[in-house]
Amino acid sequence: MPADEIALGMRVRYPRTGTTGAVVRIEQVGADLFAELDSTHLLYRTDLLIPAEQAKAAAKSQKEDVKEIIQREREFAAGSEFQDALKNIDQSCEGGG
Repeated sequence: MPADEIALGMRVRYPRTGTTGAVVRIEQVGADLFAELDSTHLLYRTDLLIPAEQAKAAAKSQKEDVKEIIQREREFAAGSEFQDALKNIDQSCEGGG
């Protein structure tokens, strides 16, 4: 996020860890600008933060993707090829020992 877009009290998210919080302090350290979040009281580089609204939209699209994957898996498990494969195994665990 560009430095001129960040403000105190703004809700942001650090996508690498999923940490979300409000900016309570902005500090320049060397050439980088950092923001302290109220949830962790740690400093995060502002160029790596995203607005919390964008994070919600990304999480929603991920949920939809997961639902599609589950639906595909259910269709595969209900299919005749999978059921035939299950009939051809003896349900034994041959782990040795």
